[in-house]
Amino acid sequence: MCDSRHLRSPTPAGIVDHVSSLSENLGELVDSADYSDITLIVEDDKYQSHKVILAARSDYFRALLFGGMRESQPGTTEIELKDTSSTAFSVLLKYIYTGRINLLEIKEENLLDILGMSHRYGFMELASSISDYLKAILNINNVCLIYDIANMYSLMSLCQVCKEFIDRNALDILHGEAFLTLSQSSVKDLICRDSFCSPEIEIFNSIVLWAEHNTGQDPTPILDAIRLPLMNMQELLNKVRPTKLVSPDSILDAIKVQTECRNMELKYRGLLVVDENVATTRFGAQVMKGEMKQALLDGDSSNYDLDRGFTRHPIDDNYEAGVVIKLAQPYILNTFKLLLWDRDMRSYSYFIEVSMDDKDYEKVIDHTKFLCRSWQILHFPPRVVRFVRVVGTHNTVNRVFHLVAFECLYTNKPFQLEQGLIVPSENVATISASACVIEGVSRSRNALINGDIRHYDWDSGYTCHQLGSGAVIVQLAQPYIVDSMRLLLWDCDDRSYSYYIEVSIDQKNWHMVIDKRNEPCKSWQHITFERRPVAFVKIVGTSNTANEVFHCVHFECPAETSINMSNQGGACSLPVNPSGSASNNSIQTPSSENYISAEYSPQDAPEADRMDTHDSSDSES
Repeated sequence: MCDSRHLRSPTPAGIVDHVSSLSENLGELVDSADYSDITLIVEDDKYQSHKVILAARSDYFRALLFGGMRESQPGTTEIELKDTSSTAFSVLLKYIYTGRINLLEIKEENLLDILGMSHRYGFMELASSISDYLKAILNINNVCLIYDIANMYSLMSLCQVCKEFIDRNALDILHGEAFLTLSQSSVKDLICRDSFCSPEIEIFNSIVLWAEHNTGQDPTPILDAIRLPLMNMQELLNKVRPTKLVSPDSILDAIKVQTECRNMELKYRGLLVVDENVATTRFGAQVMKGEMKQALLDGDSSNYDLDRGFTRHPIDDNYEAGVVIKLAQPYILNTFKLLLWDRDMRSYSYFIEVSMDDKDYEKVIDHTKFLCRSWQILHFPPRVVRFVRVVGTHNTVNRVFHLVAFECLYTNKPFQLEQGLIVPSENVATISASACVIEGVSRSRNALINGDIRHYDWDSGYTCHQLGSGAVIVQLAQPYIVDSMRLLLWDCDDRSYSYYIEVSIDQKNWHMVIDKRNEPCKSWQHITFERRPVAFVKIVGTSNTANEVFHCVHFECPAETSINMSNQGGACSLPVNPSGSASNNSIQTPSSENYISAEYSPQDAPEADRMDTHDSSDSES
């Protein structure tokens, strides 16, 4: 037989790959009497097969044909496979011999049968491929049947995709005939979800039709999942009560909940959109309250200054003002992202409330005791939300709260909360996380947190302060719960430092977390302490064996525990020649910057150390 028609992409020299021809040759044996030693009977159809091929391809058939079962006894020539579709089995049998199947040519109902058989006979790769294909062809008419099958065989990935499709099309699903064919467990699982977003009376009406269509099944477990308090009085009395599917006591209990509970205590349903900002004009969101409303949801977080590009409100002592955003419909949210105006070093305090009716608000973020700046990434337990109210309570410069950008979304990314604050799993003292160095001396403002732990020398790459005066202070963008830090002390020679670190949430009240004033410290410092809220970190040097300046190259909060410290730092990026000058003449020496109130003299930089150590006429600084 000519092999040219079986050629695929070229294989590396020395590798022979004729799998395609093998598949076709074995395919010629499908339902062939040649060499057949077993006949499989499916719905009165007989399929001539080969034990060794079936056993080699399936643990099920291996046990059936060679595992000591009745079907494996000598003389057995026929085996009946019950509860199996002959049409679907013929396709599966060809797959067993060839490893190939064209799903595009198979009707959906047969696909589902093949999916079931692939699980029964242990062809998990085929089951996975069919699941992926079914995800791609989901529609209003087939999703209910596919979801039931996926539930039956515990195909969790396919189940999840079906649920998400059903959630997005809840009302159409409820009104479709396919809904009536769902199993009791599948119906209950669907309507129990907060993300099955449809008017509750519509859900109830569909359950009534389901109960009429499935007369042999008890609808009570499904009815228990209906949220009666979300219906109004007219719906409860005029539509629910006449069906007699719900007891009068349950209806009265629902009315009692409506009258006695706060609106935000009701168990609402909302649309779930994963990792996509729904506070945009494209999603129909709008700013209901606040000055200069048009700027907040325009998607522009770059073009803003003193006069434009933000929404604002005056800060009053009663906190009655605020910026209110109305979403197009109820959404399930667990994340806010907002940009506080940050063209200078001001900080803000604020809180965020959510509501379903713009009357009863519930606070989900409370940063009134903290100073915050720039981008805020905020998480909270999932809530169904229609209105969001952002209220500024403090501005370190004036009495106006300025909000440049606002986003709200639901994320599946894991996060940990404690005392309502994020417990970060990675370093948040970074420029990308909107942290900044607000006090200390350096050639570049944020050299301490720019992530560069390799390129530092006598002239650059560190932040410092004069011993006995000032400190190095890092402000995190928002408060976090942390219990560790890491810093790299300047280590281009054998000097050692002493220091202590304090933390604060408001830059007024400080708490010492590490005291190394009486210890000689060099290079990398890994610090742990009792977990606590932190918004500001103050690093205070108390001694330097070489001069009167404290130098810090790098800072992390919390410590990056996943990084191998043995491969980091511990040496300058440039060697020092015998004269004490750096061997690379390309180092730029711009004038050093002095932040906030730190006192600094150019002679305090490490380059002064070289003059001290080689000039015998001067005493060591």
